[in-house]
Amino acid sequence: MTAVPTSGFSAFGLEPFPELQPGDDLAGTISDVLTRTGTELRDGDIVVVASKVVSIAEKRYADLAGITPSPEALGISSRTGKPPEIVQLILDNSTQHFLATERGPIIARHTLGYELTSAGIDRVGTEGAWLLPVDPDASARALRDALTTYTGAVIAVVVADSDGRADRRGATVISIGAAGVGPLRTTEHGGKRQEETFTDLIAAAAGLILGQRGRGAPVAVLRGVSYVPSDEGVAAMLHHRP
Repeated sequence: MTAVPTSGFSAFGLEPFPELQPGDDLAGTISDVLTRTGTELRDGDIVVVASKVVSIAEKRYADLAGITPSPEALGISSRTGKPPEIVQLILDNSTQHFLATERGPIIARHTLGYELTSAGIDRVGTEGAWLLPVDPDASARALRDALTTYTGAVIAVVVADSDGRADRRGATVISIGAAGVGPLRTTEHGGKRQEETFTDLIAAAAGLILGQRGRGAPVAVLRGVSYVPSDEGVAAMLHHRP
C-alpha cells in the first residue's frame, strides 16, 4: 500500500486514565476520559492502546497457583531467575524460544505468530500474569467500531505491546493488532521501493507517550499521520501466522 508521505503529526496521551478492572468497557472508559478532558477525536486519528489494558478488559488473567512447571521450565528459571510458573506460561504460549544471553531475556515466538520477549506475558505481582488478547486484530476492530459509535469519528486503532530485542538491552514498542490502517506501507524514492512495517512505526511513536511499567497512560492519539485505511490487521504481515 502506498500512502502520501507524512511531513508532520501531533500526539498526545489520554490522561489521567483510570485503572481498569477485569471486564471493564475499554471503549466506554476511553470515551469517558475524552469527555472529562474536553478532548474530541477527529476523522483520521489513530488511537494507540497498550495491549495490557486490552487484556484486562478481556479478562486474560492467568493464576500462577494453578500452573505446574515442567522440568524445562525449572531449568530455564534457574538460568534466568524468572519464576518457573511464568516460564511455563511462556512455553505454553509459544512454539519456539531462545535466550538472548545466558541469563535471558527469553525471546519466544508466540502461538499467534509474533516474536516477543517472554511471549508477551506480563507478570502481575507474585500471583498472576496477563496473557495477550486471543486475537489482537479482532480486539482492535471491536475497539475501533465501539469508539466510532461513541464519538462519530472515523478512526484507526493500533494495539501496542512492549518488546525487547535479542541483540540489545532495553525495550521498545511494536504493534500486535490493528484496524482501519494498513499494517504495511510501501515507499518509493529514486526508483527504489521499500516495504515498511507501518503499524510498528505508529506504535513506536506512541510509545514515547505510553512509556513502560505502569506509566499510567495506556492510550495515546496520533493526529495528522497519512495512511491507507485497511482492516488487514497485523497478522497479514507475519511470516508465521497462527
